[in-house]
Amino acid sequence: MGCRGAWKPFLLLVALSILPVGCGGKVRPAASAPSPTFEYSFDGQRALQDIKTQCAFGPRVPGQPGHGQCAKWIQSQLQKTADEVTLQRFEQTLGGKSVNFTNIIAVYGRQTPRSLALCAHWDTRPFADQELDADKAAKPIPGANDGASGVAVLLEMGRLFKQKPPPDGVVMVFFDGEDYGKTSAEMFIGSRYFAKRWKSVLPVKPWRGILLDMVGAADIRIPREAMSDSAAPELLDAIYQRARDANLSHVFPDEAGKPINDDHIPLIEAGIPTVDLISFEYAWWHTLEDTPDKCSASSLKAVGEVVARTVYDSPR
Repeated sequence: MGCRGAWKPFLLLVALSILPVGCGGKVRPAASAPSPTFEYSFDGQRALQDIKTQCAFGPRVPGQPGHGQCAKWIQSQLQKTADEVTLQRFEQTLGGKSVNFTNIIAVYGRQTPRSLALCAHWDTRPFADQELDADKAAKPIPGANDGASGVAVLLEMGRLFKQKPPPDGVVMVFFDGEDYGKTSAEMFIGSRYFAKRWKSVLPVKPWRGILLDMVGAADIRIPREAMSDSAAPELLDAIYQRARDANLSHVFPDEAGKPINDDHIPLIEAGIPTVDLISFEYAWWHTLEDTPDKCSASSLKAVGEVVARTVYDSPR
């Protein structure tokens, strides 16, 4: 996960005009929902192994060997479950040099006006800027939670979709370049590119989106991210209702969270209302200690089950 904090002034005005639910610390009332019918088991242990596999490639920084190796591996996993897999390759000049990026896109089911986008970033930060030691700060992070966890949940979701196709179409988008630069202009690169050019890879614009970022930590806690609540409150309502159905409110406390600058913002700006499921209180963020041992199969399972319940069981 890249730069976090207050949104740009323009976007804040948009958010205020929509009256975010988090204002005044009030919690949105529980949405009514039918009895849950979830019957598909999300394998948290397998998702944890997928985190370890990604980290074994080394830093997934554009231009480094692990980046290309991991891209091929993600593609190979998706080809086992998806109806179609597309690589959205592009090049940008950053810091005076040309950099190659790749978004990985997998389609499940027939794409309709109600198709849902499930997203995560698969790259890792080129430098550990939260390390106090200058030598350590210059090294790339392992990115177990910050990057690999979201990918792992989506890959396991794909295996569920292989068992039972989702009721509406789903497109998974694995963004590259989310954590590449030192300024916001040099981050969220893949999501910006996809948001402007989704027509080149999809027949229909997704009607809503769910972004997963930093969802594997053992002490995970995911409140309602403020900008998500402004952009897609009904979708957030459904997610937190599904968490209550699954007795996972301790992971998904239905309370106002902070606004966070992340890959969901370019999608919102492109007319794809997207929510960010993120546990930002992570002690090893942007450090060399963001390793698989900090992640938990139970956390991955909790997030995966809630997302699965949202996909399969939400009212239509």
